[in-house]
Amino acid sequence: MSLLGLIRHLTDVERRWFGQVLAGRDDAGPLWSSADDPDGDFDGAAPDPANIGAAWEAWRTAVDFADRFTTEAPDLDVSGHDGWRGTVSLRWVLIHMIEEYARHNGHADLLRERIDGTRGL
Repeated sequence: MSLLGLIRHLTDVERRWFGQVLAGRDDAGPLWSSADDPDGDFDGAAPDPANIGAAWEAWRTAVDFADRFTTEAPDLDVSGHDGWRGTVSLRWVLIHMIEEYARHNGHADLLRERIDGTRGL
């Protein structure tokens, strides 16, 4: 696990829920993970400047799309189909994304703790 892996993972998650599931875009699949390599977002996170720059750019693009999609949605009941969960609403996806970011921010904090040793507040 690495901070770069977390950014790559969250990019794939943003693209999947907002791009694929809600917007129905075929071109919004994961960039780094796949059915054959489900951990590619983490495993391929080599810490070189090109990978880091590409990950940040892809994450910003995915978040910008999600922001626009949410702003332009007529209401939170806009829905899409997910192969795992069935029909999901924009409301459900937004709550899920809060959970997803909270969970992974916790992982980032654990990584930081291992580096600098500071705990708590």
